[in-house]
Amino acid sequence: MRLSNQVALITGGNRGIGLATAHSFASEGAKVVLFARDQSRGEAEASKIPGAHFIRGDVTKSEDCRRAVEETLRRHGGLHVLVNCAGIVYRGRTVEQTTEEEWDATFAVNVKGTFLMSKAAMPALREQRGTIVNVSSYAGLVGYAKASAYAASKAAIVNLTRSMALDHAREGVRVNAVCPGSVDTDMLREIWKTFDDVEAAQRTFAEKHPLGRIASAEEVARTILFLASQDSSFVTGVALPVDGGITAA
Repeated sequence: MRLSNQVALITGGNRGIGLATAHSFASEGAKVVLFARDQSRGEAEASKIPGAHFIRGDVTKSEDCRRAVEETLRRHGGLHVLVNCAGIVYRGRTVEQTTEEEWDATFAVNVKGTFLMSKAAMPALREQRGTIVNVSSYAGLVGYAKASAYAASKAAIVNLTRSMALDHAREGVRVNAVCPGSVDTDMLREIWKTFDDVEAAQRTFAEKHPLGRIASAEEVARTILFLASQDSSFVTGVALPVDGGITAA
């Protein structure tokens, strides 16, 4: 029970890596709050997790981020872990092909959302000497073809993580990031559907990883759990690849 009696707020917590993280945290004793835009799905998923609660909101809106933290504090009396998992991707686009609206939307959710949530949560996390885990991507560590806005946003998250880690280390707040490779989520399945041969696309995505497969959301969630728990008590400012070896090449 590595998170016994701790409170965790997870953005994008109603699907994919965020949802897998919510289940993982709850199994380790945490009181979990899911924060996302899709209310019906969020409430349905929260109902499957003992003691979980759903808050509807948009990470690109500062008032929603503040409200999520305030409601968490009212309900549970504290906040120990923030997981910034909300994210979007427009794939198949070079810089020339990316619209200004797509660029702005990507940075609004992926980067501004991480900034706004961290800003809103920091006073409560400082009080508990808590942790932040940001979900970046291996695309934030190396070049990534035809997803320039996404790769740039994920690289921004990596250095935001490092900067926050330095700013708040002496206050006892640890800040780390995970950088997953391809993960079996709804987002990836939607990308596969854009290919003429879905099965061939699945094989291609798997084979680009040295381990020869893609990750499950649960595998990434276990790494987030490690960074959120005292198992990583002397780790801060790290961007940890969970990528099947893809960035080792």
